[in-house]
Amino acid sequence: MSLSNPVLPPLKPIPIKERLSILYIEKGNLDVLDGAFVVVDKNGVRTHIPVGGVACLMLEPGTRVSHAACALAARVGTLLVWIGEAGVRLYSAGQPGGARADRLLYQAKLALDADLRLKVVRRMYALRFGEEPPARRSVDQLRGIEGARVREMYKRMAKKYGVEWRARDYDPDTWDASDVPNRCLSAATACLYGVTEAAVLAAGYAPAVGFIHTGKPLSFVYDVADIYKFDTVVPVAFKIAARKLVKVEQEVRLACRNIFRETKLLERIVPGIEEMLAAGGIDPPAAPEDVVLPAIPNPEGMGDAGHRA
Repeated sequence: MSLSNPVLPPLKPIPIKERLSILYIEKGNLDVLDGAFVVVDKNGVRTHIPVGGVACLMLEPGTRVSHAACALAARVGTLLVWIGEAGVRLYSAGQPGGARADRLLYQAKLALDADLRLKVVRRMYALRFGEEPPARRSVDQLRGIEGARVREMYKRMAKKYGVEWRARDYDPDTWDASDVPNRCLSAATACLYGVTEAAVLAAGYAPAVGFIHTGKPLSFVYDVADIYKFDTVVPVAFKIAARKLVKVEQEVRLACRNIFRETKLLERIVPGIEEMLAAGGIDPPAAPEDVVLPAIPNPEGMGDAGHRA
């Protein structure tokens, strides 16, 4: 067959809002077969993963990834995240295309200007708590108010589900010694951060350029994820903690996957980012004429900010 008539049709991108949110892979080889991801376990059993249909693949210890799989992930915009067992550590992440210069400049301008940054932070506060923050407060003051409210929300959530609660505590080096509620919360937020990072990257922004959180590789991811945390993964974590199971991590993951689908989280994140940043009141810079297009050309406009076209 000639090269002009390939066996497989050209790949077409799937908008981030239409994808399965997250999948975990452990103790298997991630490769490509017939144009799709395939996981081969130690017994040779193959499990196919729909190409481009997943926003984020979490790779646990015991997973090996081929060059072809990494290349395919980059082409279809699937984020690969290398994590520790049960998600207690995040070692590395492979960008699905990376930040766009025009979106990155827009984000950086908002973060570097003190007045614009404060406007964005105030909007994040309003989205998170459903009310406008107190007037004439600095970013540091709003951060302190937010922290106090979050601690109180944890207490109320624990009381609602009948869970004994002391304080939020996360230390990956003492994971097994942590109490069950904190283990559930840590596993749940790891799921949320993975999905949020995939959405941030798909929209063309930089995970490290944050507004409330700063100085960390995922500062902006934490900013965005916090907006949705108490509507999604925190109730799930406390609900499972109340069941007093010994091994809670898998239960938490499955429950998070379901709640992401039920709340249509991926449909909400990218428009939410645009709303947060629009609070700065400045127009995003126009894309350069010589802008590099996506690896998968999309001749028809999709009208979806969650796609990198």
